[in-house]
Amino acid sequence: MVEALKITNLHKSFKTGFFFKRKKILKGITLTVDKGDIFGYLGPNGAGKTTTIKCIMGLIFPEIGEIRILGQPHLSLKAKEHIGFLPENPYFYDYLTAADFLRFYSQLFQLRGEERDKRIEGLIKLVDLEKYADLQLRKFSRGMLQRIGLAQALLNEPELVMLDEPLGGLDPIGRKEIRDIIIRLREEGKTVFLSSHILQDIEMICDRVAIIVNGEIVNAGRLSDLISEKVFFTEVIVSGIDAEKLENLGDSIDSHGEKIFLKVYDDAKLESILQLVESQKGRIHSLIPRTETLEDIFVGVVKRQ
Repeated sequence: MVEALKITNLHKSFKTGFFFKRKKILKGITLTVDKGDIFGYLGPNGAGKTTTIKCIMGLIFPEIGEIRILGQPHLSLKAKEHIGFLPENPYFYDYLTAADFLRFYSQLFQLRGEERDKRIEGLIKLVDLEKYADLQLRKFSRGMLQRIGLAQALLNEPELVMLDEPLGGLDPIGRKEIRDIIIRLREEGKTVFLSSHILQDIEMICDRVAIIVNGEIVNAGRLSDLISEKVFFTEVIVSGIDAEKLENLGDSIDSHGEKIFLKVYDDAKLESILQLVESQKGRIHSLIPRTETLEDIFVGVVKRQ
């Protein structure tokens, strides 16, 4: 099976500082993205995420390494025909309306007439901007601009969609709207390569992830394989109990108003807490086992570097 994206031993450095000393940004990046997956590319600021994407898109050139898109060299016209791209900070001609903006970019793909209008209408519907098709982009919110930018990235019906920090700077509603669109792209059989540092969103939608730190891949794989199902601790929230009586039962205790929050690492103590609450006629608001999250993995590998 041909991978949607394959990167092998990618190296990239830049000249920086007064003496133009070369600084290594990418140090042997190797990864594969399977067709039909949402692939999360994670890392702290400055780790090399955007540099990797610029190499993939042919905007900059690595010193060493190979990049193949759907089995083709990444700089070939055959590869570029099947790729869509939304950069981290896209530029918009803000005097254009949403529909005019897409018509302008459709010229790059030689779309004309009824085919062009039908595709633009479908994309505006996909990103839920039908009510704003004739509104100038200067009047769009950040989330609306991200959505019209995503529509532009899909004009050529790409098989591989490259998204650089598409969720950055958005409010919770805007992030959910973009997440829903990305999930729909997967349902349509497209492959999405998603660079981000918003771990909660990545964990919600991605099939596989790779974590890059200081220009190197430090962990990669399917989320289901990376994240352990082992319970780290149990979070218990109770009220109507004297907090002093819980001191020896919770490993961490905090109070907010009438509610008492406990972290319990020893399962044997849970039964004692339940018995105490019952005997004191208190109330249990929640009892939630906490397993490992993508954030735990991310923070762990970054701290070890």
